Order: sequence, then C-alpha cells, then structure tokens
Amino acid sequence: MKTNNVWKAASVRWTKAAMAAALALTLLPPSLTSAAAETTPSATSASAQNTALTASSVTAFLDAFFAEEAIQEMAPGAAVVVVKNGQVLAEKGYGYADVDSKRTVDPKNDVFRMASVSKTFTAAAIMQLVEQGKVGLDTDIRTYLGDIAFNNPFTEPVTVADLLTHRSGFKIQDPRQEDLNPDLDEYVDLKDYIAKYMPDVVREPGTAYMYDNFAFLLLGYIVQQASGTPYEDYMDKNVFAPLGMDNTGFLLTDELLENAATGYAGGEPVDPYTVRPTVMPSGGMLSTADDISKFMIAFLNDGKTASGAQLLKADTVASMTEYRSAIHPLLPDATYGFEAASQLPGAGSSSKVITKAGDIPGASSLMFLIPEQDTGVFVVYNQNGGLREQLYAAFIAKFFPQYALEAKFPAFTEESPEQLARYAGLYKDLRVESIVSKVGPGSRGRMVISDPLTGERALRQVAPGLFIDTNKMLVAFKTDESGNVSYLKEPYLNPMGYEQKGVKPAGFNDIPSTHPYSKYILDLQSLGYYPNDPNQAFGPDQAVTRGEYIDMLMRTSAIPLSENAPEFSDIQGHPYAAAIQTAYEYGLVSGNEKGLFQPDRPITRQEAAVIIYNSTAGLYPPELLEVVELTGNTDKWAESAVKLAVMLGYHGPEVTFTDAGAANFQSKKALTRAENAAINDMLLTNTITGAMQLEDAAAEPEEEPAA
Repeated sequence: MKTNNVWKAASVRWTKAAMAAALALTLLPPSLTSAAAETTPSATSASAQNTALTASSVTAFLDAFFAEEAIQEMAPGAAVVVVKNGQVLAEKGYGYADVDSKRTVDPKNDVFRMASVSKTFTAAAIMQLVEQGKVGLDTDIRTYLGDIAFNNPFTEPVTVADLLTHRSGFKIQDPRQEDLNPDLDEYVDLKDYIAKYMPDVVREPGTAYMYDNFAFLLLGYIVQQASGTPYEDYMDKNVFAPLGMDNTGFLLTDELLENAATGYAGGEPVDPYTVRPTVMPSGGMLSTADDISKFMIAFLNDGKTASGAQLLKADTVASMTEYRSAIHPLLPDATYGFEAASQLPGAGSSSKVITKAGDIPGASSLMFLIPEQDTGVFVVYNQNGGLREQLYAAFIAKFFPQYALEAKFPAFTEESPEQLARYAGLYKDLRVESIVSKVGPGSRGRMVISDPLTGERALRQVAPGLFIDTNKMLVAFKTDESGNVSYLKEPYLNPMGYEQKGVKPAGFNDIPSTHPYSKYILDLQSLGYYPNDPNQAFGPDQAVTRGEYIDMLMRTSAIPLSENAPEFSDIQGHPYAAAIQTAYEYGLVSGNEKGLFQPDRPITRQEAAVIIYNSTAGLYPPELLEVVELTGNTDKWAESAVKLAVMLGYHGPEVTFTDAGAANFQSKKALTRAENAAINDMLLTNTITGAMQLEDAAAEPEEEPAA
C-alpha cells in the first residue's frame, strides 16, 4: 500500500477556501464537508405523502440511491443497514472495501473506523453506571478524576451531564495532528494523555454548546474510574458482549485489522494507523454495520437486546433521546450521546430524530434513529465526505417527509432596524476559532450574514431571535436576560456548536476612528486577538517581524502549536519558537541558505504573501492568477503569491490600483502592524465563494430570502 501521510497533508490546508478538508480529518461530527445546504432535491419538496418503510421499499431506495453516479463518486465503498420494529429491513454493501483487489463491501464482516459514533457507546456505558449509582449526572466531574486537575473560575461545576451534552465550558482541546500515528505498536495511556492535555474551563459550564471530543475522553476515563475496570475491558464485557457485537473493539487487533476496509483520501489509500490515546473513547471504535444494527435494535427496544438482556433501562433510553439545550426548538443541540440531524430547508432539525456522526481519515459515518417510528439507519463509508447527509435527506423525504415539512411560525412583531442592530457584529466559533461569521445591516432594514466560505446571505426574521436565509436555512441567536446577544448557531460552517459574539472593541489610544486601518484593528480586538484596553497604544506603523507575523497567523488560523524541537537554531528559546516550528511542519516557511529563520528581522509584504500562498497547497492554479496585473517591484519568486493576495483581497488600503486595474502591492516594503491587521482580518472575514469572487459577482443585487 502506498505510504500516505494524509492526516498531515490534509491538515495543512487551513485557509478559508480549504477549511472543510482540514476539519473533516479531526474526528468531527457533520461539519464543513457536509454542509447542511447539500440536500437532495426531494428533501426540499417533502409532503405528507410518504412511502411505507418495508424491506422491499427500502432496498429499492438504497439500490437507486447508491446507483447514482454523484453518490458513487463520494466514496469507493459503503455499508448501510436499516432496522425497524426490532428487525433488520436491509443490510447491504455498495462499492469496494478495497479498490485494488476489487473486494466488495460486506456489511457483516468489513470493519470500519466508527470515528465519533464511538461517543454514543461511551455515553451508553456512562448511563449504565448512572443506573448502578456509581456515577451521578449532576456530580462535579472532579469526583471521578482523582489527581487530574484543571482550573474552573466559575462557581458552577462541570458535571457529567455537561460532558455528555457538549456544554462543559472547557477551552477547546481537539485531537492533534500527531494523534493519528502510523506506529501500530505504540501505546499511549488514556490517563497519561488526559493529564498532559487537560484544558481549563473558559466559559460558565452549561451555558454554551461546543462539540467537544475531549469531554468524551473524560467520560471514558470516568467509566474506567467508576467501574474499576479499564475502559476497553468494560466496553467489551458490558456493552459489546451483551449485544453480540463480536467484530467491535477499541484496539486495532490483528483480527480487526485483517477485516478492515481500506480507507481513502483523494483517491489514495490511507495506511493503517493508531490513535492517541490508543484507547480513544471519543472516536477510536472499530466495528461493522451489522454490529451497529444490534445496538440500534436494542436501543429502540427500550434497551433490551435480541437475547433478552437489558443493556439499558427503558427510562434511561428515554432520557438519552431528550434534547437538553437549544437556542430555538427547531435547532436542538444534543442529548446524552446523540446530536441533532442536519437542517432540512425550511424545517430546521427535527427533535424527533437523534443522530451521531463522525469523521476520521479513511471513514465517515452516521447513525440516525427515529424512536417514535422504531426506525434506525446506519451508514459508513471509506472516504470523508457528505454522502451521509445526502442519504439522510433522501431517506426522510421518501419515508418520513413529515419531519421535513417547512415550519409554521406564529405571528410576531418584527424587530425594527434599530432593534436588529444588537445582532450586528463578528461571531467566532467556539471550537474552530478561524471560523468567523459577520452579521450586519442589509437592504430594506433587514440583516445579512456572511463568512469566507459560503458568502453573503440575506436574513429574514421569522420569530424572536430566529432568522431564515436565502436557502431556507435557519440562523438563531441567543440572548441573555438583558436582551444582549451572546451566541449564534448557523447551518453551514459548524452546526455542531455556537459562535460567540465578539466584545465591543475599546480601541487604542493611537488609533482614532478616522484611521484608515481602524476597522481591521477593531475587528481583531473584538475577536480577542488584541487586548481590549483603550489605554494601550497599538503602534500601527511599527514593522512586523517574521516571528510576530507567524505568531498572529497561527493564532488566527487556530492551528495547535507543535511540541517538537525547533528546526531552526536561531529560534531556540524564542517566544515564537512553537509557532514558527508549526509553520515549518505545515510547509508554510523554510529557512535561508544557512538554515536560519531570522525571527526578529522585519518581514516584507511579499514574504508575508508567500507564506499565505504556501498554505493554499495548490488550490489556486496559475492560470487563475493570470487575470491579476501587478505594477511596482515584486520579485519573480513572489509574483504568484502577491497576485493571489490581490485577487482574494488579503490586504488593506495600502494597495493601490492604476486606471487599467494593475495593483501595486508595495511588495518589498516592510509589513506594518496596521497592514498585518488588515491581512488577518480579511483572512477571517473576507467573503470568498469558490476559487474567487469576481467584481461583477459582487455587484449583483442582493437576493431576498424566500417569503
């Protein structure tokens, strides 16, 4: 099998136009790779007329769905199983478990990585221990963590329930690039990993939804602590064995590896790898579609397995189907072990459906259950992508269209433009800080929301704090008791969490409101990248060093910093050493002919452009840049990078244009702090859809939301 460091290569692409690819490889739930807007046409026209769900009807549906060329292009192979009323209605494999050998997918025997579907099973184990009185849902998690410590500045403790519902308030601590490791013999202990990376609490526990992998590592450790049994042994004995899940485990054993489907990324096979910690309760489970069907049947049967054993009590199962938080009822967040389905146009996310999905290199998965219909569906496939959202939307439209009907909103008094102004501002995702949405006034007193990936969309208010966009997707805002807006939830970038509104920027004592770079500087201050202290000076004309530039770029891109020894001898002990080393490992920078980085030398504007260009990893072909004309003095080695920066608008007013449209980037000039603020603000907020946004497209009239 071809060696393929796919987890590193994919993660390099952290810029806005490629954030989707990067996020898909970090144990995410449904996210950028499967934007909620990507629904099948039938899902948008659901009516009350449904097709009865039977073995023959669902088999015909699946065969037709996977026969579509567009679906086949999404993954080499897939396994799917549908259950209802305690029976398997359909269990099928499509395509190849291994392309080279033409081995077709066998849903009973082919082992796939379950990724974050693992979390549902960890939640089930926790709930078993709750039933036994060994764990309390409302208990401070410190009770179970022993000598593992963390800081919580709030009076409210982090509870087990907070972990289960992704409302812990912890600072984000996602899996790191090196947590996907080709060394199959390595073993990293769960406790050791948690102790090394244990985050602190940065928001009041229980107040905000942020999909949290680390929370489920902690839950797995709590299972271990409360039961007195290693997590993997507990799962084998108390969850997998009663269900007859004989092809499931958290360790990559020889038997599971022998039956493993080959994972793919960009058409290339992904070599087998282990994860850190080696037993990963948040995303390390391996299983088959057939084994997952056994869990779904038991869960839908009030916790009773096919053999008559009681995996969970009926009351416990019912509690795991109940959503525990929501900005709006049409946009629920999470239950104990499940989360809301992707939005369907006009309908939002039905609270009658519970789902669990996941992504890891070489596999994407989705389990969705409709308890009141005693129905469950599971699909897994060997390449990351949005196939599951397509399947979900098509399945609902075909068999249960009542869950896709457009919502009816009671009459209410729309807010005035003055009242709508409270929603305006920048919102930063709690989990992926480089995701930023901008909300502001639009035409005819309405609002618009924009972001670099999906562009600008008009919003129409349909209920207090709830808006609908031009694609009939819902956007909701959370307000406190005083009416101040604190969070929003949107459907495209990261629906598995909230975006927090930036603070009101206090400004700097040397940046008047008339300063040409005031907007950029205040934006970054609002988002927390500069101290919010009006008594401080900003120093807008001060030159930025190479180290400072890399540090800010790493901060705004939210890439975890490397723990490796510095590659360059002249950054040893430097305050920006970790940021520079990270940029080196991601292929963004290199040393000079002497192998030095020169962190304290002022960076030129063309050098800054090249670093951004390196991050795009070939996303923009040279012919796309031919339309950009440059004037002034730019070195040949930097021309493509400078053209890209001009094309995408990664600059401030210092860039001037001739009457013919040629840009003077001032390439050899040292970059100033004000100009660096402009670059980073534009990276975070500039609207780019597709490869580029042309001027004539920007001049098109604003589209109105559907009435």
